[in-house]
Amino acid sequence: MSICEIQGLTRDYGKGHGIFDVSFSIEQGEIFGFLGPNGSGKTTTIRHLMGFLKPAKGSCTIDGMDCWKNSADIQNNLGYIPGEMAFFDDMTGMEFLSFMAKYRKMKTAGRTKELLERFELDAQANLKKMSKGMKQKVGIVAAFMHDPDVFILDEPTSGLDPLMQSRFVELVLEEKARGKTILMSSHMFEEVERTCHRVAIIKDGRLVATDSVDALKAAQIKKYVITLESEESASAFANEGLQISAVLENHVTVIVQNDIKKLISVMNLYPVTNIFAPNQSLEEIFMQYYGGGKS
Repeated sequence: MSICEIQGLTRDYGKGHGIFDVSFSIEQGEIFGFLGPNGSGKTTTIRHLMGFLKPAKGSCTIDGMDCWKNSADIQNNLGYIPGEMAFFDDMTGMEFLSFMAKYRKMKTAGRTKELLERFELDAQANLKKMSKGMKQKVGIVAAFMHDPDVFILDEPTSGLDPLMQSRFVELVLEEKARGKTILMSSHMFEEVERTCHRVAIIKDGRLVATDSVDALKAAQIKKYVITLESEESASAFANEGLQISAVLENHVTVIVQNDIKKLISVMNLYPVTNIFAPNQSLEEIFMQYYGGGKS
């Protein structure tokens, strides 16, 4: 059963900016990754889902309700983390959470205390004095504390340290196990890989793929920097028929797609002292999968 449906969503800001004929659906109990570089159209799409923008063309619905016409009803059962946090600076974190609880007409404290403890957040501090990471934690608590069935999360771990990022991933997986439906926009491939089954990739305002994470991983081109004992060894290593992108002194950068067996067999023939796999940004992955031109 589809909880979120986007059909032909278009908003043209001119000069190639905007979103164009965006269509995808999210099933109940699914964590759906929404990926793309800055300026690709992720936030514009999300603002339509939140009812902040009226579609110029196309439609978007959540739970069968029109996101523009029924935004108030939808948001009663929705948890939202915006890409850029905005608060009332004269409030403390706790005052803001209390305000949100009253706005949502929550009759109990819900999960607030549990979430504050999970993310080690002292919400008594003034929001104006909080670090970006602390503000992000306040936003997470606000999004989850009323136990909604649907979540829209735009760069939810921005500003969090690795430990808190990991705790957030655990929270999202727990919500999935409870049957919650989640749209998560992220720059972090590892985060998406751990949480999402399917992803939509947007570039220059257009979807370039909607596929499973397994298919994305299978297509990923990986780089390995091989360090050898000498420049002579590196030069010989580079002539073994591998796909080489660079040779610098005794370091050889090898490109591998799908099959790593040949690289391993060649390494066994040479005095390899180190192997390093640099982290690739999603921007680099997009360039590999879909080319550098406009889609």
